[in-house]
Amino acid sequence: MPGSSFTLGDMALRLERLDPDRRRKRLAIIAELAGAKAVRERAIPRRLQADRLRELIATRRRLAG
Repeated sequence: MPGSSFTLGDMALRLERLDPDRRRKRLAIIAELAGAKAVRERAIPRRLQADRLRELIATRRRLAG
């Protein structure tokens, strides 16, 4: 194209847009990572709640003993 300069980055972006299989795989990986992050974020409060419950039980045992 006259008057425009292309860099390797521009070419890579254009090639990536043209490869639907690579794009599909990339989107699948991003979706898996998002799902894993959501599971971790849900698990953290449960862990904290379990830790608090264990601490409460330990405190009661010390007071009763």
